Amino acid sequence: MALEAMIVSRDWQEVSVLECILNSLHVLVSIEADIEQARQKISKSKLDALIVDRDLTGTERLLGDVPPHNSSVPLLLLSRSAEQTNLAASGATFFFEKPVSVEQAVRTLSATRNLMLNSRLRYHRQTIDVPVFLSFGKRKRVTAQLTNLSNGGMAVCAEQVLQAHSPVNVRFRLPGVNCSVHAKGELAWADPRGHAGIKFVEIPVQLQRRMQIWLEKTYFTN
Repeated sequence: MALEAMIVSRDWQEVSVLECILNSLHVLVSIEADIEQARQKISKSKLDALIVDRDLTGTERLLGDVPPHNSSVPLLLLSRSAEQTNLAASGATFFFEKPVSVEQAVRTLSATRNLMLNSRLRYHRQTIDVPVFLSFGKRKRVTAQLTNLSNGGMAVCAEQVLQAHSPVNVRFRLPGVNCSVHAKGELAWADPRGHAGIKFVEIPVQLQRRMQIWLEKTYFTN
């Protein structure tokens, strides 16, 4: 489940800098110098980021196959003449002008990794089996079992039917870490067997970040 990026370039000096930094960020890197082979690999594999050297002949056709506005995959472009290749107006997530400085590359690729990770986790549901305490107003309290967790919400199973579209306060502990989650949510759906999905509507920023870190760690260790 490692993050994966492809570099399409024949400029080995620039490639070595980018590859070294990506490896230090725990991103697997494949390098392609042939446009047609790059197109075939892109069509068959799920990449987390694509880095294209615009000085390589034929990249216009390659980029036409993977338009950045139709993809959640970060696109990075590089060239010796950013103005000539119109990198700033290309719609790319980031762009480099050669020679790429190590400082710029570290900063940009670190930001790219965050985008890659957010894209991976956006629809990820981490299986989990811990008690969760649900509060509906001041009077009704329900103990349920938390079955999966994501950045945006959670699924639970209770011994009673829950009312969909109800506001709810949730409280549970993340396994393996000293972190208790308290958040406000809404029951997005519920079925007659006590299963329900809860969407988070308010959660403290620091707590959200701790939960994000936990999800990242469990995602890459499973």
